[in-house]
Amino acid sequence: MAEITAALVKDLREKTGAGMMDCKKALNEAGGDIEAAIDWLRTKGLAAAAKKSGRVTAEGLVGVVSEGRRGAMVEVNAETDFVARNEAFQGFVESVAKVALKVGDDLETVKAAALETGRTVAEELTHLIATIGENMSIRRVRVLEVPSGEVATYVHGALKPGLGKIGVLAAVEAPTAGDAIVALGRQVGMHVAATRPAALDVSSIDPASVEREREVLKEQARASGKPEAIIEKMIEGRIRKFYEEVVLLEQVWVHDGESRVKAILDKAGVKLAAFDRFHLGEGIEKEESDFAAEVAKAAGG
Repeated sequence: MAEITAALVKDLREKTGAGMMDCKKALNEAGGDIEAAIDWLRTKGLAAAAKKSGRVTAEGLVGVVSEGRRGAMVEVNAETDFVARNEAFQGFVESVAKVALKVGDDLETVKAAALETGRTVAEELTHLIATIGENMSIRRVRVLEVPSGEVATYVHGALKPGLGKIGVLAAVEAPTAGDAIVALGRQVGMHVAATRPAALDVSSIDPASVEREREVLKEQARASGKPEAIIEKMIEGRIRKFYEEVVLLEQVWVHDGESRVKAILDKAGVKLAAFDRFHLGEGIEKEESDFAAEVAKAAGG
């Protein structure tokens, strides 16, 4: 059995919000497997969700750009939030997004592309690091395209047009392009920014995550003592609820609070071909530092 360390217990507590002793018990029950421990806590009603929302600690900017049927989104990270307000850094993020729009979302291809400065994207990044004095990196790139219609963009809390901390691309297939399609796509982007869907439709959701959810629900239902036939109906109802929470087309449209997203799109006569959402620093954790200790160390203490 794996050693149940204080760090492991702390990690589980941060991910679930459950009490320290409950986390320790869950890890013991799960043999130190943190994902199994999360499931154990959920079956006991001690954890509200399967995964933590994510402590966003990395800084920088998400940049988006679109031209009709094609759109691009990039995330460029830096060490501090001050850099996000630097005009040179903002210009670089805009340039990387425009490059991606042309060359696609293979990261190495983007880095090798030439800029107007005469340097490649990678060389320009190195130059920027030397100029500003902070480490930076191009973390990820996404390009979406539709055969007809529009790829709309949305940036939440934009510092300037196309730059912010949360970006969304919404690829809307439609018989024709135009302002109405762009406006609808932007509304979809706002919805995605707010609800963080995990998949476009039921068929595209990870089967393993559905099965995992089903097993957790089954254990919860059995604890009620109801007959198996009733339990199966309960589980199916809860799985439908699960889809409504994580599948974009099944979600309630945030703009009216009652329609399903798929109904809104059907009414408009369009199809959402794909979407993506970048939240700056999502999944990245900065190393926590002890400022007093750093000062003491610098002073030779």
